[in-house]
Amino acid sequence: MTAKIISQDLLEFLGKSTSPYHTVATSADILESSGFMELKAGETWNLQVGGTYYIRIYDSSLIAFHISGIPRAGLRIAAAHTDFPCLKIKPAASISMHGYGKVNVEVYGGMIRSSWLDRPLSVAGKVVLRGENPFHPVIKLVDARRPVMTIPNLAIHMNRQINEGIELNPQKDMLPLMTMTGEKKNEEFFLDFLSSEFSCEKKDILSYELTIYPTETGCRMGLKNEFISSPRLDNLTSVKACLTGIIEGKREDGIDVIALFDNEEVGSSTKQGAGSFVLPHVLQRVYTALGFTAEDYLVDIACGFMLSLDVAHAMHPNVPEKNDITNFPVLNGGVTLKIAASQAYAGDAEAIAVVTALCQDENIPFQYFVNRSDIKGGSTLGSILSANLPIRTMDIGVPILAMHSARETMGIKDQEAMENLLCKFFS
Repeated sequence: MTAKIISQDLLEFLGKSTSPYHTVATSADILESSGFMELKAGETWNLQVGGTYYIRIYDSSLIAFHISGIPRAGLRIAAAHTDFPCLKIKPAASISMHGYGKVNVEVYGGMIRSSWLDRPLSVAGKVVLRGENPFHPVIKLVDARRPVMTIPNLAIHMNRQINEGIELNPQKDMLPLMTMTGEKKNEEFFLDFLSSEFSCEKKDILSYELTIYPTETGCRMGLKNEFISSPRLDNLTSVKACLTGIIEGKREDGIDVIALFDNEEVGSSTKQGAGSFVLPHVLQRVYTALGFTAEDYLVDIACGFMLSLDVAHAMHPNVPEKNDITNFPVLNGGVTLKIAASQAYAGDAEAIAVVTALCQDENIPFQYFVNRSDIKGGSTLGSILSANLPIRTMDIGVPILAMHSARETMGIKDQEAMENLLCKFFS
């Protein structure tokens, strides 16, 4: 496919994936339309060679795999994360004050707070309703898909120093305005909203996990339409590439796996995060269901290879000095190999060589990112995941600008390069 078609597919995926739960639901729809069968964690698996399967992990993570010809001909894994920096809504969320109805929220991940101000915002996630059995409540995915709140800036007349920089307190300055309550306080207007908007009885709402997201959709832009501007490029670009790779690049022999984890932005140490043992456990179940031994599994881990996909920092056109002096990826420069002596990114010389050779064989453009030696930089799930699953791993990603902003920027050719690499990796 051309970069234009791939970019349009990405924008459509971004528009549907307004929370980690919706990312997983959208990914499951894509997989099922390509013949993947859903498995349940609480059931015994009957797997067949040639089969394609997926399993949802607590609704916000997903693992999919394809078993082909000779399963032990090689294990290949690609991992990414489904979450993104955002605001999440607290319990007892309604705040009535001076006639204004505000929503009590907390910051999730390392977001650029100022980028969220003055934007039309909506709500997506899941609402949990009372069921017949307390241990089996009813789960309802919800997405308002319309602007219902905003976080207004303070006018420059009331803060003459605003252009000199301002610290936004997450408990005071980041509370979204949702409604006018009038003189009579309404301490349940947010629950009233959930009940009416999503057709559920207020008395049945037991809990919720809800993400606030910008309603402005992504778009192509630039003189030659060479850029994509959108929320959630970090890290849904990688999720989309993993899905494309495992669907289009099925090998004749081996086991191919994609693992899409939640909670990377807050450290991955959750039951559905890359810091858990969920992926090793799933792989063990696959090998057991196919009749292989624990020794077979450990041998294949030692001989396997994993790609950890997460976005990289593109060189900023106005602040180029923030990048390394010789390793600085640019937009539309291709797949970025992320390297860190600290092992904040997973990888070693052999892993770099493997990915470099794959790119060279297919004429896929690639580049390197290494932090300036005096800047710590970020990290991702590659090193965390490979510590629990000791498999050779390489961190890669598409380069973007304004990482962790409410709206980020990338080059359209980079998604094409990344998806081509994942197809090659799984073929």
